Amino acid sequence: MNAVSPSQSLGADLRALRKSRGVTLVDLAATLGRSVGWISQVERDISSPSIEDLRHFANAFGVPLSMFFGQSTAPAGEAGFVVRAGARRPIGSGEAGLIEELLSPDLTDDFEVVRSTFLPGSLLPEFQTRATQEVGYLVSGRLTVWIGAHEFHLNPGDSFRIRGEPHRWANPHDAPAVAIWVISPPVY
Repeated sequence: MNAVSPSQSLGADLRALRKSRGVTLVDLAATLGRSVGWISQVERDISSPSIEDLRHFANAFGVPLSMFFGQSTAPAGEAGFVVRAGARRPIGSGEAGLIEELLSPDLTDDFEVVRSTFLPGSLLPEFQTRATQEVGYLVSGRLTVWIGAHEFHLNPGDSFRIRGEPHRWANPHDAPAVAIWVISPPVY
């Protein structure tokens, strides 16, 4: 028998994203042009948002729309504790040759764990800055990471930290690079 725990729901993820960004229900209601009560009901899984509503949530939180799909069910004893390899939630846009999967059971913790696969020849051409603390660990392949003015060539087993600095990455090699990231607060 499969059951979804409350922390594995769309509403829980929406609430976690809102809180991680320091947005109040009142502020979000104003941004979305909806009532505080409706947003509260969505966060508690009492009301179901339309696809258009989810687009507005995605824009408000700066996440891809696909983030709100793919909550998988897990056996009751595993829900909220275990994410099976075949049940990982794809996240991100897939742009720039980066494929990401959420390893955390949901977005309700103070951090998220993400598996990132950087396809051969992929790169993030522009620096990005996020109000996060991140630690990455390169599992396989090779990757170049720029953090601020520093350039690092990483090999399997290497790890790195980003504390809100501008950063970008490239995989100029012929093989994929796979990294595990711990990001706080959750950004997806």
